[in-house]
Amino acid sequence: MIDETDKKIISLIQKDLPLDPRPFAMMADEIGIQEDEFIDRVNALIGKGVIRRFGATLRHQEAGFNSNAMVAWIVPDDQIDEVGKAMAGFNEVTHCYHRRPQGDWKYNLFTMIHGDRHDECYEIARRMAEATGIEEYVLLFSEKEFKKTSMEYF
Repeated sequence: MIDETDKKIISLIQKDLPLDPRPFAMMADEIGIQEDEFIDRVNALIGKGVIRRFGATLRHQEAGFNSNAMVAWIVPDDQIDEVGKAMAGFNEVTHCYHRRPQGDWKYNLFTMIHGDRHDECYEIARRMAEATGIEEYVLLFSEKEFKKTSMEYF
């Protein structure tokens, strides 16, 4: 179960974090608790599975990137963790995740990359392939952004 303080915490962290060196201290102060308690409660909510994901949303065009692509990779199952960690380590990668192939879609690892131009994204993917030894991939470029919002629970 979650209590009223947990609900307040969830309400705060589902929005943009304050631009401050200690954003959790600011949010904790807003609801009248200490920073350590705020962080402990977030970790407890993650541990219970109440919060499954906590991450940043990059509005790539506002950040100055004109091109972004989802790169779908075919990675041997026994290399997923190793390759995923290596690919996630590239500065140009904002998301990296594993999905089981479905039907005729044989790709199982996905990375979102950002660059100034399409050719820069191709070059990033080429470097990632070279670094990991993974040669089968396809770039899927974003053409139009329809929505970039998160669910709001409280």
